[in-house]
Amino acid sequence: MHGTPATPGRLTRRTALTAALGGAAALALPAPRAAASGTLGNGGFEQGTTGWSQYGTSGAAYAEAGGRSGGRRLAHWASSAYRVETYQYLTGLSNGMYTLTAWVRSSGGQNEAYIGLRTAAGEQRTDLPPTPNGEWLRLVTSLAVTDGTATVRLYSDANAGDWANFDDITLTPGATGLAVRGADISSLKKNEDMGATYRNPSGARADAIGVLASAGMNHARLRVWVDPADGYCDKARTLAMARRVKAAGLKLLVDFHYSDTWTDPGAQTVPAAWSGHSYARLTTDVHDHTYDVLNALKAQGTPADMVQIGNELNAGMLWPTGSTSDWAQLAGLLTAGANAAKAVSSATRVALHLANGGDNALYRTWFDNAVSYGVPFDVIGLSFYGYWHGSLSDLQANMDDLATRYGRDLYVAETAYPFTLDGDDSWENVIDLESELVAGYAATGAGQAAWFRDLLSVVEAVPNGRGLGAFWWDATWTARAGNGWDPADPSSGNAWENQALFDFDGVPTAAQAWFRHR
Repeated sequence: MHGTPATPGRLTRRTALTAALGGAAALALPAPRAAASGTLGNGGFEQGTTGWSQYGTSGAAYAEAGGRSGGRRLAHWASSAYRVETYQYLTGLSNGMYTLTAWVRSSGGQNEAYIGLRTAAGEQRTDLPPTPNGEWLRLVTSLAVTDGTATVRLYSDANAGDWANFDDITLTPGATGLAVRGADISSLKKNEDMGATYRNPSGARADAIGVLASAGMNHARLRVWVDPADGYCDKARTLAMARRVKAAGLKLLVDFHYSDTWTDPGAQTVPAAWSGHSYARLTTDVHDHTYDVLNALKAQGTPADMVQIGNELNAGMLWPTGSTSDWAQLAGLLTAGANAAKAVSSATRVALHLANGGDNALYRTWFDNAVSYGVPFDVIGLSFYGYWHGSLSDLQANMDDLATRYGRDLYVAETAYPFTLDGDDSWENVIDLESELVAGYAATGAGQAAWFRDLLSVVEAVPNGRGLGAFWWDATWTARAGNGWDPADPSSGNAWENQALFDFDGVPTAAQAWFRHR
């Protein structure tokens, strides 16, 4: 995605490149040959490779049958290891920002495979995600043209038999980017109180929020429970954490669960203090609780920038009263929360959040109902875990449709991936078997980083800039005795520590580098 995080011998996103790129991953191109002035030609490869130049391993780049939208596509493949570049050098462009868009698919496993846009300002790249089932993904990358010229690059440095396909390449004025590069850090305070320590990339002890902010994180997500058994994630501790978040220069997303414990598609338990309340009383409860927390945040100078009214609301909230089996009542509860948020600050963006981010039918049905019942909302949040919720192409198709159908911005409210299959306590982890992994992503530091990189690439490609970004879920929840899954049971363990963004020694994992997204 738009260059490579800063690592020895690799290019950073904003590094200006010389004519011969450093490192084994890039070819030093010959003097460029100009294409038609100011245009990119034959982006669908319907005329074979006419208009494109090739450099590198002979015969490893060619047009073949089976295009995404037409009859042909570009293929990179060879029976032995190869490096090849397919490129167009354009002149006569008006200066300004440009976006390169390409539809791609890939076996994965290459040393490097990417689309790139090079100008006098430098180069930006987007890596190709693995799509072993052959599905197409749309990728984008953007950069400023400052001298009227640009080179569009389709690149593979691959092992024998690795393949990549490219089709429907366009270069258009405009820019892309992500406004939200966030993480849920709701478990951090309890972890610290149980003795957890965190380190910076040099290995020195450091504040976890500061480490994440230094890595490029710009939003923090905090869940709010009403009266949790352990006292964490309540109003008081949310206020204290918000002060730390804002002091680090971060924006704040507040995630209301409207429960004393976890809520998700399988559980939406009414808080004990609201037990037995009528629908009318629950609407008041939701309004007053939301207003109380958000107004207190505002009063202490740490206002919420975005608010989730409920968490993973596939089947509603505050069951059975707010179940999706009674949309009129669910809509009333959601509206009460949204109205309270706007009453505190009209600038706060209201989000509605579901799980199963690859399930378009679920989202259409749910949001069609929300719209028809007049629920006010600004943003759509999706949980997307690749080992549960489908492929990245499923996520892309769903986000594309939602952006067009509802005219709202979207963000991935939750994602994560393991950096190891090992555990750091005796509790069985949620993902701990090879068979549970996403094809093409190993349970390693590099695999976790690649997952975050590729997910962000998909969100960035949502049309019309509707993709805001993503939050890594519970990035600081490392294994500590006393901070397990059950807030009412201190003996419960952590089933998530191998998906945190700090390893078992509290050192940042490689995935943190992808917070620094332009």
